[in-house]
Amino acid sequence: MLPPKPRKGDEIERWLIVFVSEKRKLLTIPINLLRPLFIYEIDSLKEEISMEKGKSAPRTVEISLKKLDLNSNSPRLIHSPNFGFEKKKPPSLVSLCLGVVGWHLEDIIEDLSEIAVNFPADIKIALAAIARRRKLLSDDVIISLADSSWEILDLSGSDVTDFGLTEVAKMCTSLRAVDISQCKKITANGVSELVQHCHSLETLRCGGCPSSESTARRCLGILKPKLNDVEGDSWEELETMEIGNGAQSLRWLVWPKIDEDSIDMMSAECPRIIVNPKPSLFGFKGTEVPKDAFPDVALDDLFVKDIDPKTWSIARPTHKTMTHSLPSANELPIAEKFRLAFVERDTRLAPKRAKNARQHQRRLEREWVMTSTQAKALALASRATKSLHGRI
Repeated sequence: MLPPKPRKGDEIERWLIVFVSEKRKLLTIPINLLRPLFIYEIDSLKEEISMEKGKSAPRTVEISLKKLDLNSNSPRLIHSPNFGFEKKKPPSLVSLCLGVVGWHLEDIIEDLSEIAVNFPADIKIALAAIARRRKLLSDDVIISLADSSWEILDLSGSDVTDFGLTEVAKMCTSLRAVDISQCKKITANGVSELVQHCHSLETLRCGGCPSSESTARRCLGILKPKLNDVEGDSWEELETMEIGNGAQSLRWLVWPKIDEDSIDMMSAECPRIIVNPKPSLFGFKGTEVPKDAFPDVALDDLFVKDIDPKTWSIARPTHKTMTHSLPSANELPIAEKFRLAFVERDTRLAPKRAKNARQHQRRLEREWVMTSTQAKALALASRATKSLHGRI
């Protein structure tokens, strides 16, 4: 089929038409696909065609296309900024600081609840992502960092238990995507609490290890919505309050090694929940599949993309050597240093505190004299007594 006839003067601008004599066919190539990579070649091609008016256009284009240099090492190749040649931006100061904190994260875990209380939500979730990658994510860590504005929760491969998942679900009720894959200590009880408190949950990732696979199979009954009223004539007559004890908003279930029986049960009893959706340009039945439903990308990658991967890729030694862990005979322990520093500061500020106390006492006395009638009478009597004694 021939391409649409272009306007006069636009033959070279819109289409390249190549006549293949052997196959007796016309090959059409959109020029806008070639222009970003071969600007020089296309311009020279247009010049050649315009100069050789005596030759037929298809034959001229065929000859010129054979002269195109498709070698990426050609010095004439002009790179376009739209083809991935942009210079990588340097990391921000916040990312550098998070990398340092993440490198020494195990040193502050004991006091993390006090340290992170004033951190913004994005900083907290970034620290949680670093802790997960460094295998330091536990109940205490995730509870200390949990923020009510979180919408995703990635616990995959961590030591978080049902208790930690329940506490986070109570605080973060707006969660829409949760990953509990490869969590050996999370059971169906924890998933039940998650579904009960997070009514916006749309994506759930599970499986990945034997214990998590078993938990996923036991959770199928929890994820299916249950009806409180089964006497209605149709689904359209049901109200929201009549659907209870189930994942009311769950739409995507990511379980890579799900068995056939579980798939059949979910498709028959809860077709609204899509299991292991596939990437597609057209979505799934007209609904766009969110990125959270694809298992190849971690949920928390977005929050650590600017942080140096060396923060968690290189394992630090967990046991310090004896020379560093035990102080020398002439060196004071850190607790004793803090105590001596406090005593020195308290001694240095003692005169100033005494002076402030005296000033405060005099201020109170002046206020009492100005506001109390009895005090004014005593002051006047004292002045009169002094004046009498002065006259005598």
